[in-house]
Amino acid sequence: MPSTPEDPDRKKSPWVQVGRYSQLAFMLPAGTVAGYLLGSLLDRWLHTTWIAVVGLLIGTAAGLIELIRTVSRDTK
Repeated sequence: MPSTPEDPDRKKSPWVQVGRYSQLAFMLPAGTVAGYLLGSLLDRWLHTTWIAVVGLLIGTAAGLIELIRTVSRDTK
């Protein structure tokens, strides 16, 4: 019986697996940097000093949540 794209027992290409797992290495740092940069820009625009820290925390949380979602989706 031929395997369908939805078949969980189907072997995935090694390059697809490399791409997915290398994506995991960039999710958390990218979220953290993006949150900090957006917070820093808002700090400059609004003349404050605390929004960059909040952006850093929100970016880290967003990167961690996306990391967990990706890992849980790939392990099903």
